[in-house]
Formats: sequence, C-alpha cells, structure tokens
Amino acid sequence: MDSILVTGGGELRGEIPIAGAKNACLTLMPATLLSEEPLTLTNAPRLSDIKTMSALLESLGTEITSMQDGKVLTMSSHNIDNLTADYDIVRKMRASILVLGPMLARAGQAVVSLPGGCAIGARPVDLHLKVMRALGAEIELRDGYVHAKASHGLRGATIEFPFVSVGATENALLAATLAKGTTVLKHAAREPEIVDLAQCLIAMGAQIEGHGTSTIIIQGVDRLNGATHAVVTDRIELGTYMLAPAFTGGEVECLGGRIELLEAFCEKLDEAGISVEQTARGLKVKRSNAGIKGINVTTEPFPGFPTDLQAQMMALLCTATGTSMLEEKIFENRFMHAPELGRMGAQIDVNGGVAKVTGVERLRGAPVMATDLRASVSLILAGLGAEGETLVNRVYHLDRGYERVEEKLRSCGAKIERITGQ
Repeated sequence: MDSILVTGGGELRGEIPIAGAKNACLTLMPATLLSEEPLTLTNAPRLSDIKTMSALLESLGTEITSMQDGKVLTMSSHNIDNLTADYDIVRKMRASILVLGPMLARAGQAVVSLPGGCAIGARPVDLHLKVMRALGAEIELRDGYVHAKASHGLRGATIEFPFVSVGATENALLAATLAKGTTVLKHAAREPEIVDLAQCLIAMGAQIEGHGTSTIIIQGVDRLNGATHAVVTDRIELGTYMLAPAFTGGEVECLGGRIELLEAFCEKLDEAGISVEQTARGLKVKRSNAGIKGINVTTEPFPGFPTDLQAQMMALLCTATGTSMLEEKIFENRFMHAPELGRMGAQIDVNGGVAKVTGVERLRGAPVMATDLRASVSLILAGLGAEGETLVNRVYHLDRGYERVEEKLRSCGAKIERITGQ
C-alpha cells in the first residue's frame, strides 16, 4: 500500500493547474445512459474514481474512448445490454448510485447494488429511492440490491427534499429529463456541480430551468441527443491547493480558479489572514506576515463552507493564534483526521459534531494514517508546515480525488515523494 513522505520547511512558490471536478464528472458520466448518441466530456480529471465509473458504465454496455491522456472521454451508450450494476464495482464508490435514474428513465428498469465509498458517515440512499418512487418507479430492496421498475416509464412529479442532498438532486435531475410531464424539485441542492450537470443535459436537449436555485423545473422530453461538454473546475481541489501556501508561506497561483466557486471559503481565508486575489488565470494566494488567526467554521450545503474542505482547514488552524471551533453539520463521522493530527502535536478536542482546536506554535512530523479522501490531503498539507518528516500511510483514498498531488506540490518547491508499497 502506497505512502506519501513529506519533509516540512520551505516556502511554496509557483502555479498549480486545477483539474476538472471529480464530483461533477462522476455525475456527468451517467448522463450518457440517457441517449443513444455519444456524449463527450472535456477537462475530465484523471482519477481512480473516474476509472471506476468508466468500468461500471462499460459493464452496462457503454463504449468509452479516452483521449489526451484521459482528459477527454467520449461515451456511447447506443447499446445498453445489461441493466445490473454489480456489487464488485459499485462497492468501491458511492457515486455509482447515479446510474439508477438514467437506467430507469431510458430502459424502465434497473438493478443496482447498494454503494460504498469513504467511511465518513451513513450516507443512506433513502432519498434516491424516494425520488424514484415519486417519479412512478416500483422499488424493492433485496439481497443488497435495489430492484427498480417503471414499466410504463417515469412520470413527472413535485418532489420536496426534507434536507439538501446533492446526490439525490442529481439522480432526480437525470431521471426527470425523460419522464413524462413536468418535474419540480424543491429544496434542491445548489452546488456548482448541479449547475454543471444541468448545463450538460440542456446541451443534450433537456428542458431545465432554475438550476443554481433551490427550485429546479424539468419538462420531460422524448429523447436526448449527444453533446460535448467541459467539466467545471474542481472547487475542492482548488480550495485544497489554495491552503498550501498558508501552511508554508510563499505565494501560489491556482490556475482556473474562480472566487464564485468558493465564496464562503474565501471569506474564511480572509478572516484567518490569508489573501486571495482573482487574476486573469486563476486565484493567487498568500498568507499575511502576521500568520494565521483562529476562526470559527461551520460546514453547510452550498453556498456555505464545504464539508470537503473541513479537514484541510482544521489542519491549518492547528497552528493558528488562539482557539478555533469547527462544526461539522453535513456528515456525522468526519473528524477521524483529528487523532492523526494529534500525533503531530495538534491540540484538538472533539465533542460530537464540534471540534475545538487550540493553536500550537508548530506541528511535528510523525507517521500518520489517512482515514478518508480529504483526511489524506489534510495530513499532507500539515506535513508541509511541520518540523521534520511526516509519513502519511494508506493513501489509496488520495488517488480517488487528487490528480498527481506530489507532482503539483513539487512544482512549487515542496519536498514530497510517494513510496510505493510492496
């Protein structure tokens, strides 16, 4: 199993290109199942999760051609000859549940294994199933699989989510494009990835209004066409690399970044003493001479502070002046990185969904273990600013969400290397 060795010390200076969004691409790829014509995605990230979704789609009959070293994916689903998403693939990634809506909409039936992913909370698929039932599908759970049928096709409906769910909004949006009549999604997610999906579906011929707001209206159409669509910038990778010079000093320009993707996050950076400047090429970031100040952070659905940047921010606040409070309101088990940061000398007290971080002068390098995707990179960032060497073990999660992380950080002067497991 691979590890990452980080040697702390030294400023970061340079530029880091930000890839296309993993969470957007994983949502866009199942849209190919809605059409017999090819769907081409440009600016696709080169990640293990993308390979997993490709394998899942290919198992259903989709033909996929990869070009430009994987940054361009052309998918053709003219011949879907299998309607079962098997456990062996689905268990690796929660986003696999997003094939349910498209298969039901186009083929009228689907069998999908219950999904896996990072162990950061229960994250049940109940809302996804409620959405499909509301659209007229018959759902049965049997032997770890979702068995779904819509013999006469899906029907438009008004669906009000009890709480904001990105995944359920995406599945509803995908399914409703081919449903008969009008579907209204109330209390819908507003994330940039939702907007990106809607824009792609519109390019394919879908009739969608209100994306980016809490009410989305979809008028079902008989068929969708092919299209070419550029995947939106990955705002989580963007936020992660924006934090890098805050740990080490120096100045980094994140190419392709836009403040509107991370307004709440940028506000917190300013509060902590980190300057963010929009440039023609992206976002330029550096910390103030006074160092990092303690702040309070609460994770919320977009446009609030992203839960996927909570671990990275916690790592930064470990050496901030004063005390910081971080409240996690999205996932109930997302402070597993706190004990690992404690191995590096951090003072963190976790009480339920709230973590109190008391700043120390500096962290010390240590052997630590990654528990999930975002925890992996938070420990790498902590190692950049720590004294001595930090060995981050079990980084197989990392390759699910970060493309060439060692290469990107090394290009700015970081001392970081991957140690390949035997």
